[in-house]
Amino acid sequence: MQYRNITRILGMLVMILSSTMLPPGLVSLIYRDGGGVAFMTAFLLCLSAGFFAWYPNRDQKGDLRAREGFLIVVLFWTVLASFSSVPLMLTETPNLSITDAFFESFSGLTTTGATILTKIDGLPHAVLWYRQQLQWLGGMGIIVLAVAVLPMLGVGGMQLYRAETPGPVKDSKMTPRIADTAKHLWYIYLSLTITCALCYWLAGMSGFDAISHSFSTIAIGGFSTHDASMGYFDSTLINMICVFFLVVAGVNFALHYTAWASKSFRTYLFDPEFKTFISIQLVLTLICFFALLIYGVESNYEQAFDDAIFQAVSISTTAGFATTDFSLWPAMLPILLIFASFIGGCAGSTGGGMKVMRVVLLYLQGIRELSRLIHPKAIITIKLGRKALPDKVVDAIWGFFSAYAAIFIICMVLLMASGIDEISAFTAVAACLNNLGPGLGEVAANYSSINDFSKWVLIIAMLFGRLEIFTLLVLFMPAFWRN
Repeated sequence: MQYRNITRILGMLVMILSSTMLPPGLVSLIYRDGGGVAFMTAFLLCLSAGFFAWYPNRDQKGDLRAREGFLIVVLFWTVLASFSSVPLMLTETPNLSITDAFFESFSGLTTTGATILTKIDGLPHAVLWYRQQLQWLGGMGIIVLAVAVLPMLGVGGMQLYRAETPGPVKDSKMTPRIADTAKHLWYIYLSLTITCALCYWLAGMSGFDAISHSFSTIAIGGFSTHDASMGYFDSTLINMICVFFLVVAGVNFALHYTAWASKSFRTYLFDPEFKTFISIQLVLTLICFFALLIYGVESNYEQAFDDAIFQAVSISTTAGFATTDFSLWPAMLPILLIFASFIGGCAGSTGGGMKVMRVVLLYLQGIRELSRLIHPKAIITIKLGRKALPDKVVDAIWGFFSAYAAIFIICMVLLMASGIDEISAFTAVAACLNNLGPGLGEVAANYSSINDFSKWVLIIAMLFGRLEIFTLLVLFMPAFWRN
């Protein structure tokens, strides 16, 4: 294991991270909210720490193997999310404990959107900007950006890309060189962010709110600059803009690139995962719409549709924005939406959850097993579209599902052992493991009331969810550390 090379890379990345604390300082200067000192102090601390890790090891360059790639990705998220908590610990408003600062920074960088903050509207603009910025940087994974830079610094990027890219198929590349792939992903990501911000602004948001919410929308994060989330704006147009961009961000970014390169919208129509993803959104919206009318929650058709489509898309894509308190809806709907978050977005999107692709393959595998009961001697292959998939892909997905369930159960039992009730524990773990954010019960509004032990368990759940279980779990295998 190339420990000095890994230390060099991490030091370099921490120095890069320190630069992200300058924009909140500038925002503080513009709004004169007094929050800039904490960010400038944090900038100097992180820059110094990164430099002292990088400088003694600056000549330790070498090709990364798969093991180093996995370790760097895990350390990247843990180390950088930890350093991201520094300005939150230094700010006077809000006055956060170490645990709460870590929880908020991990939630931001992993795009979970769970928060321990209350009275968000009264926070300094610098803090509000920083929270949104964390989600935007974490949305596609800062590693993907680093992949485009690291080859120029003497480090190959393919191992990092394979460990970081979400979804079951990690070897496919949109362009021959991995650096080009990362650049194209970020061009798409940046273009969508700018477009989303302009749409929000034209729809009536202030410039600050428009940019801030575009960060968390394209990242499918869910942080807002207001306690009432999107409900603060009370605008159907803004809600529909948010829904549109959540759906766009929930689609595989490689599919966006293919459609753009071929200049054909038909690319989407031939993709089975895309069609399934859209179908799920439509079905959930219709169920919520009719349930709200039948149960008398809403009597106005337009308002019922607005609430139904917004909450259905927001929760199922794992964004977690809100226009109303969906936890107060008839009991069936909140649980249905929480379970929908287990599916999440498409593979290769900024959404969380298990990903639509995996759920589709699990369903097809179930159908195959039923067919084998009827035709025991038949050779049945699983096809995605017209492409037959090798059994090793399906086996890997079954392994992922098993590990996912095991991690979920362990985290939930630990939360219940700490004194949290069953509904709150179940939905808190679901919200953090799926990178969703809001839960039900005690964690419906925020996570400020739960104990510190539970917060650390949920931080670990966020990491498992963001790194899609295996990337983090492989580090616990003894064979991983053997030469």
